Amino acid sequence: MGRLRAFPAHRFIGTRDDMRVHDCDNDLQFTRLSARVEAEGLLGSKLLASFGPDTLVEAGNRGFSPAG
Repeated sequence: MGRLRAFPAHRFIGTRDDMRVHDCDNDLQFTRLSARVEAEGLLGSKLLASFGPDTLVEAGNRGFSPAG
């Protein structure tokens, strides 16, 4: 189980540039997300979103689609 340092209590993190939500409990999705955050500076660009409640359904309500 991985978590981004800026979002330690959030399982689902969205990327605003492509409107995808990533499940940090999925090792492949977390690895891809972490690499993008580092390489593309998504945190500094304010292109990450968390959800309350922290669920896939709530991410969908905000227009995010699951990452593949």
